[in-house]
Amino acid sequence: MTAAAFPDPTPASLRRQALAALAARAWPDKLAAVRAIDDGAPIDAEALLAGPASLPGRPDAPVLVAPGQVRQRSVQSPEGRAALLHALAHIEFNAINLALDAVWRYDAMPADYYRDWLRVAREEAYHFELLNQHLASLGHAYGDFPAHNGLWEMAEKTRDDLLARLALVPRTLEARGLDASPLIRAKLAGAGDAAGAAILDIILRDEIGHVAVGNHWYRHLCAQRGLDPLACYADLARRYGAPKLRGPFNLDARRQAGFDEAELQALQQP
Repeated sequence: MTAAAFPDPTPASLRRQALAALAARAWPDKLAAVRAIDDGAPIDAEALLAGPASLPGRPDAPVLVAPGQVRQRSVQSPEGRAALLHALAHIEFNAINLALDAVWRYDAMPADYYRDWLRVAREEAYHFELLNQHLASLGHAYGDFPAHNGLWEMAEKTRDDLLARLALVPRTLEARGLDASPLIRAKLAGAGDAAGAAILDIILRDEIGHVAVGNHWYRHLCAQRGLDPLACYADLARRYGAPKLRGPFNLDARRQAGFDEAELQALQQP
């Protein structure tokens, strides 16, 4: 029997497994691939990997439209609540992809960097499952409503610079979720959707940790490159056209996520 007849005992690296999960199109396949990533696999941090042009893998539905074309509906109706939960599920689906992209795309980072983002991917997958299950209780599923692609568009802009990615995705766009979560929770609770409000509690708890991961590694790279985090952020936000963030801000959650007082003061400047 030739050597080729024996299975290769070496598992694919953790980064290659993350790339395979990112490329999966159907959401059940993506969730299964995230769950199946082997924590004991070699990370292979120094490898320069190349991904297919079709990243990220996504299902045919939902249809992606411009943000202004996503219809706003009252959460007082079941259809309106379903549309809101669908929008949240789409954010979490994008967040799974963003965390997986952070694992495979960027080389030469410490091992804890890759483990941190793998944990984030798994928690985002859990959030997506919770929201999709709740959608099912309202007679809907992920893909039933149009959605926009703002999170991934910023990921594309920053694909060649990890510092910019960390500054403008977890620390900017995903941190907006910390601000929005209490307002959305209140809407769901006010509409009598206690189950939806409870899911928002779980998401906010975990997202504080996810933004903290972004803050930690952003500061790590700033220190490595001899950059002032506050001045560097302002430069990156201007260079990449990041949206101007407007309040109200969830300052307590942002502090828990690692933003310092100077950053919070700059955030609140008119």
